[in-house]
Amino acid sequence: MVFIQKDKIFSIRWIKNYSMILIGAFIMASGFVLFITPYKIVPGGVYGISIVLHYLIGTPVGMMALAFDIPLTLIGIKILGPRFGVKTVVGFIATAVMVDTLTYFYGNEPLVADDALLSSIFGGLFIGVGLGLIFKAKATSGGSDIVAMIVSKYTKMPLGQLMIIVDSIIVLVGLVAFQDWKIPLYSLIVIFITGKVVDVILEGMSYDKVLFIVSEKTQEIRDKIVNDLNRGGTIVKGEGMFSGQEKSIAFTAVSRREMAMLQEFIHHVDPNAFVTVLNSNEILGNGFKSLKDKIED
Repeated sequence: MVFIQKDKIFSIRWIKNYSMILIGAFIMASGFVLFITPYKIVPGGVYGISIVLHYLIGTPVGMMALAFDIPLTLIGIKILGPRFGVKTVVGFIATAVMVDTLTYFYGNEPLVADDALLSSIFGGLFIGVGLGLIFKAKATSGGSDIVAMIVSKYTKMPLGQLMIIVDSIIVLVGLVAFQDWKIPLYSLIVIFITGKVVDVILEGMSYDKVLFIVSEKTQEIRDKIVNDLNRGGTIVKGEGMFSGQEKSIAFTAVSRREMAMLQEFIHHVDPNAFVTVLNSNEILGNGFKSLKDKIED
């Protein structure tokens, strides 16, 4: 059976998770009402379809999205198993209700008049923050994601690629419905920004670096990392691809400032060292944020 995390009712975690879902739903709804819907932008998902139908036949965006979400979730449970918990249902219901409630009180005018590009940017930002909070609460957005999961089960295609395909088809539906090439272009901006913001919300912003160091002076470099920088790491044994000789590879994670210090030291002790530097989205463990803190966030 698929694992569904359950929180004890009225526990601190329960209150925190459902608060994030409700706050995330409100921020998402604000993004749609203030920035996205007034410009007929179609950012994929059930809300993309709902926005198209809103302008074609006048249906409320939120309630139409809910009309898609409920049967899709039931079909998903039938085909994929019970992987959609109560928090997911609360999330898409709250978002739908808030979208229509905000529309009722605010209206259909954009917050920023005559600037679809700026609205695309901030719409993507708002939707990304809202989705990120919902994901952090261990819920999902449902909707078109479920379609992608079902197709993935039967075709074995990567889920990420299928989600892009599904959203792209919905964007093209917006193009056909509104006959305006600017709409899919603005929609792609929203989708791109939303994805990047969700990543930042889930993984945080990190300036830490990961280094792989191949050197004849591995011991000196190890001493620098451990004794001076007070960091850990791992020495991996490898083999040179051309020479076939045994090599020692030092793997470590450091801050930007520590990386500059370490690079200067490596240049001093072994100018011929081979150093690979990678940007790290997130580092968990000793000396950095603990895995426990990450899970409890």
